[in-house]
Amino acid sequence: MKKLFIVLLFTLLSSSLFAQQTPFYNFRLGLTAHPTFGWLKPENGKGDGLSLGFSYGLIGDFDFAENYSFSTGLTITTINGKSTEINPAPYHAAGNTNILAYNLKYKLQYIEVPLTLKLKTGKVGEQRYYGQFGLSNDFNIGAKQDVSLGGQTIADNADIKKITNFYRAGLILGGGTEFNIDNHTSLTLGLTYNNGFTDISSDKNRTVRSHYVGLNFGVFF
Repeated sequence: MKKLFIVLLFTLLSSSLFAQQTPFYNFRLGLTAHPTFGWLKPENGKGDGLSLGFSYGLIGDFDFAENYSFSTGLTITTINGKSTEINPAPYHAAGNTNILAYNLKYKLQYIEVPLTLKLKTGKVGEQRYYGQFGLSNDFNIGAKQDVSLGGQTIADNADIKKITNFYRAGLILGGGTEFNIDNHTSLTLGLTYNNGFTDISSDKNRTVRSHYVGLNFGVFF
């Protein structure tokens, strides 16, 4: 996973150097750190509210016109969520015919590489607004789970990476605002909805999808 992170980081930085050498384009690199509020939608059960996570890393905007940008990034993103699922493997024995509802808490960590289009308004003083749309590409680097049944703990922080899919894709919808601090620095504040549309579980007998809302904070240099 470290090699994958290094390759993605090198690609992002190489692109920035190319963009800076091309007069027509403007590239901005920044840092972000923000909370995420995740939830689950299992096919064989139900989600149990929101769970707090966190995301941090690099963000980058490639301006290809005055009010349009290709926006990407490289972040470590935690997507947590709780669910109640019927007879989930590997906790429910294959030969057990009883129908039991297990309480599960997923704690998933990804390297996230969003590919989005950002549409911006003109400046209003030192401020401008934007809308964002695109695809989230997430590569799993950690998966833990807590499990209980009838108030009894079945598993605590169990490693479920072997039964979690490596790749997660999501649809990104968002918006926010940017404030110019000086000619080279700006702060960004926004809200992002990440709608996962791929199965996070590799168990062929069940399907679970994860979603989250991110309260985005960032600074461009």
